[in-house]
Amino acid sequence: LAGQQAVQPGAFPAVRMRRNRVDAFTRRLVAENRLSVDDLIWPIFVIEGTGTETAVASMPGVKRVTLDRLAAHVAPAAALGIPALALFPATPAEKKDAEGTEAKNPDNLMCRAARLLKREFPQIGLVGDVALDPYTSHGHDGVLRDGPGGSYVANDETLEILAVQSVIQAEAGIDVIAPSDMMDGRVARLRAALDSRGLIHTRVMSYAAKYASAFYGPFRDAVGSGSALKGDKKTYQMDPANADEAMREVALDLAEGADMVMVKPGL
Repeated sequence: LAGQQAVQPGAFPAVRMRRNRVDAFTRRLVAENRLSVDDLIWPIFVIEGTGTETAVASMPGVKRVTLDRLAAHVAPAAALGIPALALFPATPAEKKDAEGTEAKNPDNLMCRAARLLKREFPQIGLVGDVALDPYTSHGHDGVLRDGPGGSYVANDETLEILAVQSVIQAEAGIDVIAPSDMMDGRVARLRAALDSRGLIHTRVMSYAAKYASAFYGPFRDAVGSGSALKGDKKTYQMDPANADEAMREVALDLAEGADMVMVKPGL
């Protein structure tokens, strides 16, 4: 209009970004990201025995529970509509060995927990951790053999154990296999093992980029692998300095058949 200053298209004062922040309904309409109960997975730590709940000292408010208390422990999550649980077993020391043999036992703590939860809460998805660290006496995610610089996690031998572990978990009721081991080629190997048993609907959620990190300390306390760990995991977990390498890991896992991927720690 006459007498008014010309306004450049896309410029203030014609454009005011704060208009879409002025009230609650508008902020809701234009929100690009949302966090709801649908986005949550609750980690559950199970232990052997009966009538027992033990606190995880390094994770205030988190407990390990025996199977006879598991349904009551999970009931509030079911009432809230949390869609999935991630199961982690605290394997007794007497069931651990250098080869992670208990990981292949179809009646191990993880599989018994999965069967119980599927029976009690069939609507809740179950995510099963696939790695050997809860089962090995040395705390590593695979079997140790002589290699570069001494003891080395043997990639291909570990894959064969992880394949058995994945199948028995899926057959026990685990809906989503979550390999956290960081072995090369594990997604393709696990996918082939599952498909060969007709478990074509079992999803694979890969820890595609898992960095070597001190942030895992409380988790290792929860599953009882921290005190057992000999050395570190830098020969298979990633260097935190490498973001480009992470993208390559993600691309490889997707190409091998991963249905979902994650970065851990997600910082």
